[in-house]
Amino acid sequence: MQLTISGKNLNIGDSLRDYIRQSLNNTTEKYFHNPIEATVIVSKESSHFRCDMSIHIGKGIVIRCHAMDDDPYVCIDLTVEKVGKTLRRHKNRLRDHHKPEAESIEETTIKQVVYSGDESDHDSTNNPIVIAEMATKILPMTVSEAIMRLDITDQQLLMFKNNANGQLNVVFRRQDGNIGWIDPSLAR
Repeated sequence: MQLTISGKNLNIGDSLRDYIRQSLNNTTEKYFHNPIEATVIVSKESSHFRCDMSIHIGKGIVIRCHAMDDDPYVCIDLTVEKVGKTLRRHKNRLRDHHKPEAESIEETTIKQVVYSGDESDHDSTNNPIVIAEMATKILPMTVSEAIMRLDITDQQLLMFKNNANGQLNVVFRRQDGNIGWIDPSLAR
């Protein structure tokens, strides 16, 4: 696994770097033998430390967790614990979820648009401007797979091609913490 460890407003010493490497390797190897890469950022903020971990475990699956504490080692332990819990849930869902045999996987590419609230670039109608456009693959999957991926990546929404009807669907995290599902084929 390619591991990048950096500090923000903090000098990461060898002992802290080794502690992060050992803790993260022990946790990830329990659930996935070959994670692709991981990024760890430990930052010092006023009176506490914050640890952000981002682990790329497979095609399009990135797990992001963070924690805060007064002690950097405790902060790292809390974050690694969250990573372990998320990896365990993901692996259990993968094991429990039986995929149909040998379906053809078709991917659709769309443009992903990121909006910003920068006042200097707004026109007089107060519409947001486009900051970035990137090609994004829309993968075919079941609704339960989409919910699992939304939960594990800690994103707000996920667009996917529904295997059941071939339509584009969206699952999203609601303000009350529950998951919403938009399926245009149900509106007919």
